Amino acid sequence: MIWSNLPTLNSLRAFSAVAETGSYAKAGAQLNVTQAAVSQQVKLLESRLDISLVARAGRGIVLTRDGANLARDLDAGFATIRRGIETLTGVDATRPVQITMSPAFAVEWLMPRIPEFQRLHPEITLMLNPTVEVMDLKPGGIDLAIRYSTSQRQENIVTPLLISDTVVIGTPSLVAGKALDESAALIEMPWLQELGTNEVANWFERRGVTLSRPLMITQMPGNLIMEAVRRGDGITHTIRAYFEKDIQSGRVVELSTEPGFAVFHIKTAPGVMRPAVRTFLNWLNTKAETVTSAPTPNPSSG
Repeated sequence: MIWSNLPTLNSLRAFSAVAETGSYAKAGAQLNVTQAAVSQQVKLLESRLDISLVARAGRGIVLTRDGANLARDLDAGFATIRRGIETLTGVDATRPVQITMSPAFAVEWLMPRIPEFQRLHPEITLMLNPTVEVMDLKPGGIDLAIRYSTSQRQENIVTPLLISDTVVIGTPSLVAGKALDESAALIEMPWLQELGTNEVANWFERRGVTLSRPLMITQMPGNLIMEAVRRGDGITHTIRAYFEKDIQSGRVVELSTEPGFAVFHIKTAPGVMRPAVRTFLNWLNTKAETVTSAPTPNPSSG
């Protein structure tokens, strides 16, 4: 490599900080230098490359297309450098394993199983990040994501973690005395729906039901829906695995089922996997299951 052909590390670091924070002032605070110093380094980098990287937008700034491309490459490059240093210094070995998943999946499926992992591997710290947002997976950040798909679009999934029926459920007291044997009858019921989704309308659409009026829907975070359903606040379209014990005990009533519709799978960050992450991944794969109301075929039968 001819090092003299590369821009200075200070200018690359300054531009990367501007791209990350979206501000010269915030980049300066991050790097512990003045705003003017950051601006000067970015100008030097633009002059060195003979390319415009940052443009004014009102009172703020935006990256040009070239700037966005360079910022992406620098982010990956600095992450690789950081990871190499952490590996050499031992920091990488003690860094928590960071996992992201939906709040409902965290509360109803993952958390009840975590104590087993902690008993087996007390030396590994887990950091759970329950969110409905799709988090980026990159070295030095989120190590592993548990993502939701459906049986209709799982062509890229190699090994599912959880395959489950989806169900519409409600408490016996809420649905008592109501003729709910047809999907259209559920239009009259109060629904609970996870924030940021349109799953209730999608459920009716899959059944060919035309909505003649707006539904009675209360939206809330997915993990709060679980207790609200059990209180009888409304019915919901959800994952059977979350409510299997409630269904079996009769605490909630199953009004509709889509066999094997929900598929949860694991995505890992690119690059070399840390030993702690691999240990957690291997353990997680042992928990893989299918939750369905359909009878399980007898493998020995012809």
